[in-house]
Amino acid sequence: MTKGNGEDPKPGSRMERIQQGVRKRTLLAKKKVQSITKDDVKSYLLRNAFVLFTVVAVILGVILGFSLRSYKMSYREVKYFSFPGELLMRMLQMLVLPLIVSSLVTGIAALDSKASGKMGVRAVVYYMSTTIIAVLIGIIIVVIIHPGKGTKENMHREGKIVQVTAADAFLDLIRNMFPPNLVEACFKQFKTSYEKRMFKVGIPSNDTSTVASIITNVSEAMETLTQLKEEIVPVPGSVNGVNALGLVVFSISFGLVIGSMREQGQALKDFFDSLNEAIMRLVALIMWYAPLGILFLIAGKIVEMEDMGVIVIIGLLIHAVIVLPLLYFLITRKNPWVFIGGLIQALVTALGTSSSSATLPVTFKCLEEINGVDKRVTRFVLPVGATINMDGTALYEALAAIFIAQVNNFDLNFGQIITISITATAASIGAAGIPQAGLVTMVIVLTSVGLPTDDITLIIAVDWFLDRLRTTTNVLGDSIGAGIVEHLSRHELKNRDAEMGNSVIEENEMKKPYQLISQENESEKPLDSETKM
Repeated sequence: MTKGNGEDPKPGSRMERIQQGVRKRTLLAKKKVQSITKDDVKSYLLRNAFVLFTVVAVILGVILGFSLRSYKMSYREVKYFSFPGELLMRMLQMLVLPLIVSSLVTGIAALDSKASGKMGVRAVVYYMSTTIIAVLIGIIIVVIIHPGKGTKENMHREGKIVQVTAADAFLDLIRNMFPPNLVEACFKQFKTSYEKRMFKVGIPSNDTSTVASIITNVSEAMETLTQLKEEIVPVPGSVNGVNALGLVVFSISFGLVIGSMREQGQALKDFFDSLNEAIMRLVALIMWYAPLGILFLIAGKIVEMEDMGVIVIIGLLIHAVIVLPLLYFLITRKNPWVFIGGLIQALVTALGTSSSSATLPVTFKCLEEINGVDKRVTRFVLPVGATINMDGTALYEALAAIFIAQVNNFDLNFGQIITISITATAASIGAAGIPQAGLVTMVIVLTSVGLPTDDITLIIAVDWFLDRLRTTTNVLGDSIGAGIVEHLSRHELKNRDAEMGNSVIEENEMKKPYQLISQENESEKPLDSETKM
């Protein structure tokens, strides 16, 4: 048979063309593989040197830690061994204070009040949404798996718990938002402490006649003692640590004022811009030491460890691996794993240091230099997120509270579970970005439903490891939040860029007449000299 145009169909020609195409693609692939030179490998290794060194440090730290566990090192020996890791913590904490202030002031000042307001609302909505989701995940898991079976008498206890009431903790949170002394806020936080005082029923405790009667008459003294009442009263106190919340509130307010001052505030804006750039360059130097510090931090903690908590790990993994990447994808329509891949160094640093505040310099570097997030967004979102966005802590506190209820055979009703959810969310906001801050705020969650706070000692033994995973989850949540807020605020950022561009053009246009006059004056000078000649 022949085709309509008189040509033979040639059935083999199609197969030959397919085979030729496969051969061509194979040759191209081989050429691409062969085209990878030593220079390409070197450039790749240099670009990812920090990440590779950090990952290798984590692996070596785990291996070294488990290898040394059999030697039963003393507490002093463990501290000496962990000293290089302690140095890294101190270096990073040294930069946290100037970084929070400079980044927030420059970030807010670079935005107008309308753009910063919208960005702030989006950030807060994201923080609250992810925190509530984390709490719900923790509650669902602990209710389904029910890990608190058995008796608590057979469980290991460790450490002591400092009591604090929910009302005082809430008031302390508000007090810390408005520090009376900014210099003191750099190294101290307000914290209510308690002391026992004796009061005589019906008579003020400072009544001098009571003291006189005790001295003069034994019978009256005995009668007075029977009328004394012991009461624990709150008194003002403080604890060491940067009051990050107060500095965040001040820096945001200061940045808004500088932004509204325009030309008058330009000098201050330039100062904080330069300070922020200098701090980031210091971070780049410290990053070369970070792998060594992380190695000894992880190895030292593995040498100390006694046990691990599986249920909290499951909850944190669900939140970090499923919920947060899914949120990022649904909102931005971008691959979340590419974004998370650029955060590896920050996540590993969080795992090693167990402090979201200490990890903040590294998080800035990863988001701005690797993931290319707008600096105006990172400088606003990250410091606030490191202070109030604690997804991992909220999940842990809700889960641990119900676990302690199960251990005590205490059946929680729906209202009490809702109470735990609300208090865990609020307590996570007040938790400081320091190691094991969740244990302090755990007291608030337990007292809200009448659970024994002393039972927190049941989970202290495993808290060191869970704290690292919580911190890593918190840092991931802050970083993904920055990416989401940037995507949602892209129109405001573009409009702000356009306004800034127009203002620069207007300034140049305003300068042109003066430049022309000066040019005319300069052009007239030689003529004057020639006429004088």
